[in-house]
Amino acid sequence: MKHKYVDLDAKGKAVYLYTYDEAEQKPKRAKQVLWGDWLMVDEGHDYNKIGAGWTAIVWAPKTKREIYYIKNEHTTDTRPLEIIFLDVGQGDGAVLITPEDDQNEKIIVIDAGEGGNMATFLNGRFKAYRGFNFEAAVITHPDQDHYLGFKDIFADHKIGFKTIYQNGLVERPVSGTFEKLGGIMEDPVTGDFYIENLATNKADIETHFSDDSAFGRKKFPPVMFNALNNPKIKDFRMLSIDAEHSVHKNGKAYMPNFQPEPSASYTIEVLGPVVEYDDNNKPRLKRISSNYGKTKNGHSIILKLYYGKYKVLFGGDLNVPAEKYLLQHYAQLESFPGKANPNYQVMLNKGAEWFRSEIMKVCHHGSDKVTDEFMKVVNPACFVISSGDEEGHVHPRPDLLGRLGKFGRGKSPVILSTELQRSTREFEDAKKVEQLKKQIDELVDTEEPSEDFINSVKENISHLGRTNVDVYGAVYLKTDGERLITAFKFEENSDKKKWFYYEYKIDDDGELQLS
Repeated sequence: MKHKYVDLDAKGKAVYLYTYDEAEQKPKRAKQVLWGDWLMVDEGHDYNKIGAGWTAIVWAPKTKREIYYIKNEHTTDTRPLEIIFLDVGQGDGAVLITPEDDQNEKIIVIDAGEGGNMATFLNGRFKAYRGFNFEAAVITHPDQDHYLGFKDIFADHKIGFKTIYQNGLVERPVSGTFEKLGGIMEDPVTGDFYIENLATNKADIETHFSDDSAFGRKKFPPVMFNALNNPKIKDFRMLSIDAEHSVHKNGKAYMPNFQPEPSASYTIEVLGPVVEYDDNNKPRLKRISSNYGKTKNGHSIILKLYYGKYKVLFGGDLNVPAEKYLLQHYAQLESFPGKANPNYQVMLNKGAEWFRSEIMKVCHHGSDKVTDEFMKVVNPACFVISSGDEEGHVHPRPDLLGRLGKFGRGKSPVILSTELQRSTREFEDAKKVEQLKKQIDELVDTEEPSEDFINSVKENISHLGRTNVDVYGAVYLKTDGERLITAFKFEENSDKKKWFYYEYKIDDDGELQLS
């Protein structure tokens, strides 16, 4: 089966598939497509009518099997690396797809939100052409708006992952707060408090989650139980900057199988959590706040993707104490310096060496509880915020959006949000409502309604009960290492006007330019 991929237009214009209009005897625009979209070539096609310079594409081969055309200049044999920041409602969920072709591609699911959006996306994207054998699932930390969407995914025995990574903090089926993570221990020398009973491997996961009889109403344990009982899920590991949990090269920590190699065009660095050791050489994580949520969130797995000229930072749910802790750690300082302290600028310079990125998945859904210092050192040209409706946090915070613009790179930093990019209907279908009212009146006067009538009523109810989201707010990032785009769908649901995107290039002076 011969195939191509959609390429970027050299002048930054939108790319389309065309139909051939028999009456006017010329091609007509039919569908806008995006860089990297997969195209099945209609081999042996007769090009006599449309002429040279076109490639015939088979659309929906298993259902409609329609023929479209694309200009040859808009096709390529290679595809970009892709990240989809999924619209999961309140929460985080992203899918990273490496640029290799067919079965050689690696797919990483980084968090899965709280509901079923991630499962729906994976089914729609991968079921037909390559199945569900994925490289890894990453649970950045045990907040349900990051992990609960994995529950049904792990329960599906058609879906496999080579490894499930987590940050060492797993919520056991016990009462309490820090007790769920194994409890807090005080260091007798420093007086600092630590979480010491980390889950580092599959045996630890089996110890805590093999028996579901005591789970009660706890939400995290069933997720791990489902994963343990899925034969296509092979391993469980803690992911951190420690050499026991990541691959170390050139003084940096990398996600296993994504470390620098002569043949590797991309790498994934691990920047958090930061592991410390007790006197018995056992790993532990510092209690960075007396608040349970802030410590749990603050030890999120932090990843940094490198591909060519571009870097993408996944910021987890970092918060003020966590960001200070990380900046202090990477600057090798004993405490967080004030602005008048000479070490303040040293910390910012060191932080930039580790965290500077062109794209940033904003920490904690756009919470304002972040530091100016961390935003300064990351200094991205594009911010991506994953947030949802009907939550009490007011994410993304309006004042945070202003701060992002202030600390972003370039004249016009771009701020994208899955919530703000989403399109919803203001009103339901008034005609359907009136039709249903009339049908209800008819039912009152009808002793034995026909099957067709009943089915019509059911269809109208289903229509009115559908989701009010017309276009989900997923943000797509695609790059070949030289070029990069961030894209999202227009709010109007149109085939011809489907995608809006920003294109970035790094010039000869190393400066990032928004095309």
